[in-house]
This record gives sequence, C-alpha cells and structure tokens, in this order.
Amino acid sequence: MSRRSSKRHSSILADLPTASDAPGAAFFKPHEWPDDLAHMPDVKQSGIASLKEGAIAALQAADLDTKIDVTRRTALLWHMGTLGVGGAIGQKPPDRPGRPDKPVLVPPNKLKKRSIRSERGRIALLHAIAHIELNAIDLAWDIVARFADPSSMGGPAMPRSFFDGWTRVALEEAKHFSLLRNRLADLNAHYGMLDAHDGLWEAAQATGHDLTARLAIVPLILEARGLDITPSLLAQIEAVGDQDSAAIFRIIYRDELGHVAVGAKWFRYLCLKQGLEPASTFQHMVRTYFRGPLKPPFNDFARCRAGLTPGFYRALASAGN
Repeated sequence: MSRRSSKRHSSILADLPTASDAPGAAFFKPHEWPDDLAHMPDVKQSGIASLKEGAIAALQAADLDTKIDVTRRTALLWHMGTLGVGGAIGQKPPDRPGRPDKPVLVPPNKLKKRSIRSERGRIALLHAIAHIELNAIDLAWDIVARFADPSSMGGPAMPRSFFDGWTRVALEEAKHFSLLRNRLADLNAHYGMLDAHDGLWEAAQATGHDLTARLAIVPLILEARGLDITPSLLAQIEAVGDQDSAAIFRIIYRDELGHVAVGAKWFRYLCLKQGLEPASTFQHMVRTYFRGPLKPPFNDFARCRAGLTPGFYRALASAGN
C-alpha cells in the first residue's frame, strides 16, 4: 500500500534552520522531514522504559509507520535524558527485523538495472535506496539493543555517548526512509512495489557477537560505500532535472558522513581499549566477515573527513585500483 503523497516544502531545498523552539528541535531537525512528520513526536505515555526496549520495539515492528514512530519517540526520549540504556534487560533483539510482506527479497543478481534517465528508472533507484535506508534503521537499533549489555560483547561497557551516536543514526536513517517513501508517492509509486535483496542484513549478522567487527562491517564498509557512490548519483539526478530527489540525496550524503564518523570513532575507541592497531584490525575483520574485495572508486576526501583514512581500506581493494 502506498502512503498518501506529502509534497515537500521549500525548506528541504534550502536546508533552512528550524524556527521551532521545542526541546530537541535542533537534534530532530523537523523541517527536514516530510510535511506529515515535520513536528516533534508526542512522547507522553510512550510506554518506552529504556533505550534498549525502544530499540527492540522498533526492530520488531513490521508496520513501517510504527517502526518510524517508535524510532522517533525513542530517539527524542533518549535525547531528553529520560531513558536509561537498559542493558540488564534480558530481552534479546530479534534475529531478523520486522518487515511488511513486500518487497519480495531476491538474490542481488536477479534485480533489474534501469537507467535513471526515465521516470521508471528513477523510481527503481529511489526504491533501492529506500530499502537500504530501512535496513540502516534496523542495523543502527540492532547495535544499540545487541551491545547495550556489556556481557553480550565480552568487552568494555560503552559510554552513554556511544548510544547518543547510534540513536542519532537510527533517527536520521528513519528520516531518509520517510523522505524517499514520500518521494515515491509523489511519483505514484510506493515502497514494496519492486523486488529488493537482503544483502545488507546478511552481511551484518555474522558480527552479532563482536562489536568491533560489527563496526568494521556496518559503518566502515556498508555505509562508507554510500560516500563513494552518492555524489555521482546526485550528479545524474540533477542532470535529468529531478531537483526534489536531488534535495533528498544531499541530505542523505551529509548525514552519512556523520554516520561513518560515528563508526570510525568507536572502532578506534575499541581498538585502543583492546590494545589493537586500528588499520590492521579493520583489515582482519573485513577479511574474516566480509565477502569479496572492496570495489573502487573511493571517495577518499569524504572518507578522510569521516575518520576513515586510505590506510584502512586501500590494501583490501580489488585489483586495478
């Protein structure tokens, strides 16, 4: 089922600062959300007792509106300082996140490739990126829920600022998904109408026992890839005159820089705590848990801005780079 289209107002193009004085508005950036979500969520009687509980509730939600709503409310409650981590809660995150019946998941090589010069091609691109962003919501919450309890990772307890970072990541991924979902509706399309693949979730699940490995694979491999490909996608979208989609991709690119930076910061933190050299540890983790070589071209400038320097990944690149 497609959601009713919510036309974007001009602030998404100009990235204007919000005029709202509501607590948490600067954190939430309500002006960057679709119009139907461009407000602070109501957190009265939320029923969310801890960050871990909210993370698990978002992971379990199969209804997409519920997943977004729980993500927004949990993030705001955490930002306001009204939730504890809840690491001692015995409940474990699900092995797989809740999902609607569609899209149908198929092997990556079964997905059709289309030119974005046509509207059908742009719909396919928006659908594919929306699917990535939906997975990214769940991957962020899975990190929070899975590693909230120090005994689950066999390493040091993580400070509150670690959970600050990943809660912000989950919230921003929910914003990205909502923007893309609404843009699809503007084009008389909807999320779930095309097939998708499960590669992102599968790539992450081999690291469920080890936070250092999870950080190497999710933000520093999967999210960093977005830094490599988004500028060229943005240029192509602008070239065909689709400024509404381009505005969304600019927001995604800016936010993803921060997401990779969160991963790089805490990966280095864990290496320091364990007496490990970060670059060689990263390479070991990638060779152990990630299938295949890293594919150039790399956006070295953006990666460096996020704290991921070439010494981490160049040795892993496929031949010819």
